[in-house]
Amino acid sequence: MERFGELEQKIRGFVEEYSALKERNLELEKLLEGKSAELEEANNRTRILNNEKDAVRTKVDMILDMLHDVEVP
Repeated sequence: MERFGELEQKIRGFVEEYSALKERNLELEKLLEGKSAELEEANNRTRILNNEKDAVRTKVDMILDMLHDVEVP
């Protein structure tokens, strides 16, 4: 009977450890989802800022081209 008690105790320990690891895994998955969403948002913002930068650069180039044609006496 003593061996069954030891076996039962070990199994109970494994089950508790498994439950704790499963819970931690869920926490990490939620954290990963949040970080993935933050990364996607940052990538979208970067894309928008790059588009704005390109638009400004195009306008500045256009203005510089117009000034290039102006003759100054």
